[in-house]
Amino acid sequence: MSLLVKRADWVITLNDRGERVREADVLVRGPAIAAIGPGVGEAAVAAGEPIDETIDGRGKAVIPGLVNTHHHLYQTLTRNIPATQDLPLFPWLVKLYEVWRELDEEAVEVGALVGLGELLKTGCTTSADHHYVFPKGAGGLIDAQIRAAKRLGIRFHPTRGSMSLGRSQGGLPPDDVVQSEEEILADSRRLAETYHDPAPYSMCRLALAPCSPFSVTPELMRRTVELARALGLRVHTHLAETKDEERFCLDKFGCRPLAYMERLGWTGEDVWFAHAIHLNDDEVRRLGETRTGVAHCPASNMKLNSGVCRVPDLLKAGARVGLAVDGSASNDSSDMWGEMRQAYLLSRLAYGDRGLRAGDVLRLATVGGAQVLGRDDLGHLAAGMAADLALIDLDQLGFAGGRHDPVAAIVASGDSHIVDTTIVNGRVVVRGGRLVGADEGEIVRRANRISAGMLERAGRRTGTDYMQPSA
Repeated sequence: MSLLVKRADWVITLNDRGERVREADVLVRGPAIAAIGPGVGEAAVAAGEPIDETIDGRGKAVIPGLVNTHHHLYQTLTRNIPATQDLPLFPWLVKLYEVWRELDEEAVEVGALVGLGELLKTGCTTSADHHYVFPKGAGGLIDAQIRAAKRLGIRFHPTRGSMSLGRSQGGLPPDDVVQSEEEILADSRRLAETYHDPAPYSMCRLALAPCSPFSVTPELMRRTVELARALGLRVHTHLAETKDEERFCLDKFGCRPLAYMERLGWTGEDVWFAHAIHLNDDEVRRLGETRTGVAHCPASNMKLNSGVCRVPDLLKAGARVGLAVDGSASNDSSDMWGEMRQAYLLSRLAYGDRGLRAGDVLRLATVGGAQVLGRDDLGHLAAGMAADLALIDLDQLGFAGGRHDPVAAIVASGDSHIVDTTIVNGRVVVRGGRLVGADEGEIVRRANRISAGMLERAGRRTGTDYMQPSA
């Protein structure tokens, strides 16, 4: 299968030289980019090479597919709930756990179709997910997510999350959504052996991901990272998201969250943390020295009033940082393109002249995300790299008068965050702003039905009116 994007206004490569090529073609063979440059398509045709599909790139910018480093896809079914909308993290979690007790295999699969579909439509071609809620008898939930990702054609990094500390043991979640350590580790091994593909251009790579310091035991944290390293997997968890978490770790373990992770072997190039907001200077330095990764979630952090991640300082220290939308119940969207604008504006607000520039943010959302997920085959555009592309139509009203710098236009402007075309692994998966691999109307109807049922059942069981705003 060969594909040609012909004469794009701009190809933003994000390679080490930061090349931006004008009026250029992108030639794709199979899962990889074959060539980039003016006249590449004409040369291929002249050489007798068959082109299976040609996409008109005039008026468009081609960028590497965006990489989302942290999500909770099931939360697409529980967004914009009045009873939880304006709560800080811990009370927000306590209320939502009661709704998430209603999750089953169908709900998780449909939630993944919603979230992954949104991501694809906003230019994201690779996404991680952190699923850690496993109600008793709910079925193969990670398997359901992987089915959804395969159907839509997105490159997927599911993480097998876990919680082992229920309410009766001093944790936040209800006891019937947590699992025993042996059950967690056995299923982690099963999933890795069934789905993890370490090969170049892999469409599915698994990681292991205990939820947080306040929902799992130290022993599970330690055993998880040991199993992951034995299986060649990466590890992921939430860390330093709120001051509540900091106080919990000081009271429970006698140290700050990062020191607790270090004690358990949780730093290094195979580790990435979501949020990493409340870090002191020494902790920033230690993350940099160990090349530990961070998933920056600006919209979620603002909504939950969690704080501002020290992204410029982390990058300067040598840490690997990627961008992420986080769960849809704290972001209310899976809009990866929009997340870039949030990251840009928040950094300028917090850091002033030292804040991230538009190019830094686009690099965070592509190259940075690929580094965090351990991918050396995607994140920038060059011959031999994965054919993961997003085509943005610059002939929209929202870009009028503002196309002097295409990168700044993409990050800061635009009247819609729906890309024209998304290509993953050499296949068109979004065409004309619509999903190719699924009926969007059917997904919407199923998601709304399942979401309403979950809220109704949780409300009856707990006596909570989820339609009433939080006090």
